[in-house]
Parts: sequence; structure tokens; C-alpha cells
Amino acid sequence: MTSIDPLTFPPGFLWGAATASYQIEGAAAEAGRTPSIWDTFSHTPGNTLGGDTGDVACDHYHRYREDVALMADLGLQSYRFSIAWPRVQPGGSGSMNQQGLDFYRRLVDELLERDILPWVTLYHWDLPQELEDAGGWPARDTAARFAEYAALVHGALGDRVRHWSTFNEPWCSAFLGYASGVHAPGRKHAPDALAAMHHLLLGHGQAVQAIRAADAGAQLGITLNLYAISPADPAEPGDLDAARRIDGLANRVFLDPVLLGRYPEDVKQDLAGVSDFGFVRDGDLETVAAPLDFLGINYYSRHVVAAPDPDVTAEPYWRAPTSWPGSEDVRFQKRPGVPVTDMDWEVDAPGLTETLVRVAKDYPAVPLYITENGAAYRDAVEPDGSVDDQDRVAYFDAHYRACHDAIAAGAPLHGYFAWSLLDNFEWAWGYTKRFGMVRVDYETQERTVKASGHRYREVIKHNGLAG
Repeated sequence: MTSIDPLTFPPGFLWGAATASYQIEGAAAEAGRTPSIWDTFSHTPGNTLGGDTGDVACDHYHRYREDVALMADLGLQSYRFSIAWPRVQPGGSGSMNQQGLDFYRRLVDELLERDILPWVTLYHWDLPQELEDAGGWPARDTAARFAEYAALVHGALGDRVRHWSTFNEPWCSAFLGYASGVHAPGRKHAPDALAAMHHLLLGHGQAVQAIRAADAGAQLGITLNLYAISPADPAEPGDLDAARRIDGLANRVFLDPVLLGRYPEDVKQDLAGVSDFGFVRDGDLETVAAPLDFLGINYYSRHVVAAPDPDVTAEPYWRAPTSWPGSEDVRFQKRPGVPVTDMDWEVDAPGLTETLVRVAKDYPAVPLYITENGAAYRDAVEPDGSVDDQDRVAYFDAHYRACHDAIAAGAPLHGYFAWSLLDNFEWAWGYTKRFGMVRVDYETQERTVKASGHRYREVIKHNGLAG
């Protein structure tokens, strides 16, 4: 490995790794767990590559002690994981399932025993199927059910857990789940996607209020997937407007209500042909903007966009479902010579700095954490069983530096969670995409720390890049 300039982070900077329940736990029908929308979606032919499901995944439900030992060996200071709603509250309403809660109690106790800070995400996409059958996130009542669930989980684990993220990437839940339909529950109706967006944010605000009322010391936030957005040609007005539109849908339509208590007027105008935002009731935005202790940011890449092709007439949203309601005809472009990951996402570390500095500059001060950042690559297993994933090492190194640059520029960044601890079920891609710092052999469930994991151990040890 080539030497690099050393780099040190501020004292107390938090280093961790992240996972999600449906992607790693398995045990899909054990101990009272009932189906989520991802169980239903993945078991429907044609929805996931190879028909893969999360039925077994990484078998973390049974192997959590082994996995926590791995975390300790890597030196992780914190572990961000999500609660499977249908495991702890089957059906999404009513009493809690003690067997499900006991699993998370055991996991949290194991983490604390190893001096690893538990960081809970209350929702990482596994909505109980019964709530989807009752209308899902487009239905306002789902927000109320979520707040009730959040309060119950906090009541069970709040004596052990101080850090709580309400939602992970509500953009994905709303627009991939209800607009393009490429994620669970697989619906394709743009007006429903916008209603889902609002009710996810409303559920966030209601959950923050409920937990805060019970525990003034709880550290509460939300995790948004944000992007750096660039026009393909900064001198072309159409490309600049395309960048404004996509920035509105990807970033501002979530940041503004959460941190400013309003939806951006230009985004509402862009979406006038899709929805009148009649789902917003008096008092909703005050609830959505409940004060936060932190904002989680997931960053993977940059979007480069161009104006619609004048020679192509775009189909209206109801016949051509995409993840970008009202902007279906914006063109997303790849830049020649820019490397991409196995997800075909451009590698753009400066975009992470840009994103962090932008949030710090444009919004009220709130502590920031990178709650996901990582890359899928086609890892090769060497004859000795090792995985020398130098492309992922380089990706992470560049993004550690981008975080450091953002701090130097004044962004209040307090921690970094790598995605992901383990290779796992990558949603509609099944098991074909590997993001882990630890390789999982899905046949044997054997874990192998990759070069990127060994590198991360050194980064944590030195609180930066030691050279």
C-alpha cells in the first residue's frame, strides 16, 4: 500500500459501522416475527435479482455474538443497527413481542459489554405488511402507528440506548417504494409517493415528540440520503434548472421541513401537476421540525443532470413511473473517465465535503454524523481466503479525507459510520452486490475481514490516517 499524508480527526470523533435489520438478521419467521413489506416484495417473483430474499441473510439473529466480537476486534466505537418493526410489534399495532425485544436487549447488552455505543435506527424500510395492507405510508394513520411503536421500543431499550434515528432514508421509502416501485412495497403512483414522503416525516416528528416527552436526555435525529448535485453544463440554463429540480427532490424536500419547518416553494410548484400537497394539515410542519440532537447523512455519490432532450417527448408519470415525480424527463449523466462502483455509482469524494458544508451553511446548526458511506465492488477471494479489496480501501480513504476537509471548512461533523459492517442482502439486487468490510460466505456464513476492514481498524486506532 502506498504511503499517504497523515490526517488526524478532532478528539472524540466517533467511528462506527452500520447495518440494517432485513439485510442481515434472517430468522424471518422465528420468535413471533411476522412479515414485512420486504418479505412480501422479495417473495414475489421478478422483484429481486435471482429471487433472493432476506429469509436467512447473514443469520445475524443467531450469530450476533460472533458479529459483536468482530466489531470489537475492528475497534468500532459505535454500531448503528435497525429494529425490525414486525419482530417487536407484529402487525404494527398493539402489544409488543417480548421475544423480539429480548433479541435486541441481548444485542445491546453484548455491545455495551464490549464498550461499543449502540445507535438505533427505528425504521430501515421493513414496514409490517398489515400496515401496508391498511394503506401504507400514503395513509396518515401509519405515521401515528410509527410514533406509538417508537415510544414502545424506547420504553423497552431506553435504559440502555441513548442515540435514536427515527428513519433511514425516507426518500427511498417514499420514491423507490411508491413512485418507481423498485423497492417494497412496489407501488407505482407518484401522488401516493408524495403523501408517503409527508407521512414519513410526520411520523418522524411525532416519534421525536413522544420519546422526548418520556426522556429529555435521549439523543434524537433522522438519517437522510443526500447528494451533491451538478448541472452537466453550468453555462446551460436548462441544465441548471434540472439541477435545481433534482436537488429539490433529493435534498431540500426533506432538509427544509425537518430543519426549517416548511416545504420549498419551488419544489411544490414543480410538483403542482402531481399533487396539491393537501395531505399537509395545520400543525404538521411544526411537528416535523421538532428540535433534533443530530442529523444523520448518508452519502454515496453525486448526481450530474441535464435538461430534457427536446427531441424526446416524456410519458406522463402515470405511464412512466420513475423515482423523480414531476421531473421524469431530467437526464442523469455519467462523466467520462470518472470511476464507478459495482452499483454503477460515480466515485466522488469531494461531493461529500460539498454536501456537509452545504448543510452547515444553509441550515440551522445541528451536529452532523455520516451514518452511511461505502461502496460495492466485485471482491475476489484469494487462494488463502483473504480479500484484498484495495478499490474499497481507496474509496474509504478518499471519503475519510472528504470528512476531514468538511470539518476544516466549518462543518460540525462529529462521527462516521461505514457502510457496511457485513456483506448483506442488497435489496432488489439480492446477494449480488457486496458492500461489507467483512465478507460473508452465504453458504457457510463464515466471516472474513477484508483489507478495508483491517484498514478501518488502523484509522480508528489512530483517529485518522496514519500514513
